[in-house]
Amino acid sequence: MRQWMVDPKLLCQKHLSGCHVEQHMFIGCIKKGTSLKGYIEKGLVEVHNIQSRHDELAKEMLRRGYNHNSPLNCSNLLWEEGFVDSLSNLVELKRRCPKCKERIERNI
Repeated sequence: MRQWMVDPKLLCQKHLSGCHVEQHMFIGCIKKGTSLKGYIEKGLVEVHNIQSRHDELAKEMLRRGYNHNSPLNCSNLLWEEGFVDSLSNLVELKRRCPKCKERIERNI
């Protein structure tokens, strides 16, 4: 699980959907009392941005005509912690995914 924290418009369908699911998974962990310390320390999640990131991803899903029927309301569960390096992640995403690379190069 991770937050790429790049503009959702740059994500391919697979990564957009995957990132959306992972926001729900992070909240599931928090609700179960599972520590996200390792994710935070490795720069994979900004806990305080889970809600806003989910909303950005859902907005992009709707813009593309995808279904979104899973609202997320976690404002009372979150604390301010974590930092994700979106510029490094942009480079890594381009390296990993040809479809994202195409979207990134077309839009930047």
